[in-house]
Amino acid sequence: STKYIKKEYILDNQTFAIIKPDAVKNKDTGLILDRILKADFHVLAGKLLHMSQEQAEGFYDIHKGKPFYDELIQFMSSGQCMVLALEKENAVEEWRNTIGATNPDEALEGTIRKDFATSVGLNAVHGSDSNENAQKEIAFFFSDGELRGN
Repeated sequence: STKYIKKEYILDNQTFAIIKPDAVKNKDTGLILDRILKADFHVLAGKLLHMSQEQAEGFYDIHKGKPFYDELIQFMSSGQCMVLALEKENAVEEWRNTIGATNPDEALEGTIRKDFATSVGLNAVHGSDSNENAQKEIAFFFSDGELRGN
């Protein structure tokens, strides 16, 4: 049915991104947004926010119990970040190619993390790792009303 095709289209063509507190603090938000637009992503929704510790814990619940969890929660609730719902064909893979490896030393030249990250922990941006997680992450921060009409 048309509804099924549309849902598959959405799942394959949306991803979630965060411009993390280190990049916002370093005044790189505009430069990173420019990279997003130049990579032909359409911004469906975006907002600047200061994540509470509870929001960070909820968002990163999948990592609870891992050695880096507490540091991650502290970092992500330490200052403003920008959350974004992005659209492009094959969005998850395209965004992950645009941002580069988690470790900026291993990221390819011209990727966001190569140019803006300072360490594995302070890696400037987040990107969904699957279509399923992209939809969950978008829904965590954006209501249907914020996404509607785009």
